[in-house]
Amino acid sequence: MDATCPLVTKVHNEVQRMSREGLEIIMIGHAGHVEVEGTMGQAPGRMHLVQNVDEVAQLQIQDPSRLGCVTQTTLSVDDTREIMKALGERFPEIVLPRRDDICYATQNRQDAVKQLAEEAQLVLVVGAPESSNSNRLVEVASRMNVPSHLITSALDIKGTWLENVHCVGVTAGASTPEFLVDQVVERLIALSDEAEVTSLPEIDEGMHFKLPADLRR
Repeated sequence: MDATCPLVTKVHNEVQRMSREGLEIIMIGHAGHVEVEGTMGQAPGRMHLVQNVDEVAQLQIQDPSRLGCVTQTTLSVDDTREIMKALGERFPEIVLPRRDDICYATQNRQDAVKQLAEEAQLVLVVGAPESSNSNRLVEVASRMNVPSHLITSALDIKGTWLENVHCVGVTAGASTPEFLVDQVVERLIALSDEAEVTSLPEIDEGMHFKLPADLRR
């Protein structure tokens, strides 16, 4: 059974198409991430990995007029904007990825963290240390000068983080179980004499995926 995320499969198909058309392909992503390794494996010998703007200048491309680009789906538009700008400036004929190559859950969570950081004095992200999108959420809040921490459970919360803090924002990585988030909220309530819990408005993501064929039989 193929349990690959449909958004990742879409990128794999784009890479395979570009490879058949004879294009070299640049992938924007993080070295060692399982999605990056899987995507790079779709066109061995034709792909170049770029992790930041500085690496764009180091690229050695055979034919700049025959060049495509894809991104790791768990990055965000903000993560990739400067890199794609640099690629476009150096390689004007490059075929850049579309916005819908980005995982909607990743982008929506980063947008929500920006809202949280405008009101909160502390942001807690519930997720695994190896989770790319969870780490990006911490970075988004930190870039807005709000102290932020990646935690795996309520047990990771330190009382010192809460000193002189009146509003805590809580979010989670895309694959974090809801019960872990609930436990974090419950722990914060227990640590406060007076606590009020409010939620940002939910976003209708409007995405529906079919079950794998083996499960539809």
